[in-house]
Amino acid sequence: MSTILQAENVEKYYGSRSNLTKALDGISFDVEAGEFVGIMGASGSGKTTLLNCISTIDTVTSGRIMIDGTDITSMSSDKLSKFRRNELGFIFQDFNLLDTLTAYENIALALTIMKRHPREIEDRVNDAAEILGISEVLSKYPYQMSGGQRQRVASARAIVTDPSLVLADEPTGALDSKSARALLESLQKLVREQGATILIVTHDAFSASYCDRILFIRDGQMFNQLVRGSETRKQFFDKIIEVVSLLGGDVHDIC
Repeated sequence: MSTILQAENVEKYYGSRSNLTKALDGISFDVEAGEFVGIMGASGSGKTTLLNCISTIDTVTSGRIMIDGTDITSMSSDKLSKFRRNELGFIFQDFNLLDTLTAYENIALALTIMKRHPREIEDRVNDAAEILGISEVLSKYPYQMSGGQRQRVASARAIVTDPSLVLADEPTGALDSKSARALLESLQKLVREQGATILIVTHDAFSASYCDRILFIRDGQMFNQLVRGSETRKQFFDKIIEVVSLLGGDVHDIC
C-alpha cells in the first residue's frame, strides 16, 4: 500500500513577533492509499488550519507536506494551481455548485477545463453519478435538488478527475440525518470499491464513525488517534466519544 499524504513536523504561525499565535505545533502523520481518515478537535485546535495547508489554500511556516510523492510546500503558486486542479478533490459544507449549470455540467466542469475528450467526460460523469446514486438528477439544476443530492453531486465532482486525495470540510454539516447517512455511505463505498483516499474534518462523532481512522488534534498538536480495524461502527463511535471526553468537552463542542 502506497502513502498518499505525509505531513512531517508541520508548524504554522500567525501574527507578528509581538503577538504570535502557533496554530500547528509539529504535526506529523501519514495517510495510506485507500484510507478514509477523519480529523477531529475542539474549536481553535488547528484542524481547519491543517486542512487548509494540505489543500494548498494556506502555506506552512515550517515542515513538509507530501501528496503522492510531491512536496507541495516547495512548489510555486503556478505549479500549485495545476497540482490542486489535477491531484486534489474538494467537498465543501455548502456544496459550492454553480447554480446556472446542471448537475451533469457541474460534475463535468473540471474535466472540461482539463480538455478531456467529450466521450471520456460522459463516461466518467455517468460512472461517478451511478456510484453516488444521483444518475436521476444529472439534468437538474441545484435549486431542483435536495441538500443530500447537491452534496452527492459535489462529491461526484470531487472524484470525477480521479484525484490522489479527496478533502472534505464538514461534508455533512448542512444535511439532515438521513442525507448525512446516505452521503457517508457513499463516501465509504468510494473508498471500499473505487480505492479513493479521503480525508475529512468533522465535528460529528457519527460522521467520524464511518472512517477507518480518526486523528484528534488539541492545541495544534496530535493528541491521539483511533483505528477502527474490525470493530463495528457502533463500537468505534463509542470509542470516539471516549476520546472526545478526554479532549475536555462534550461531543457537540468539537467543532
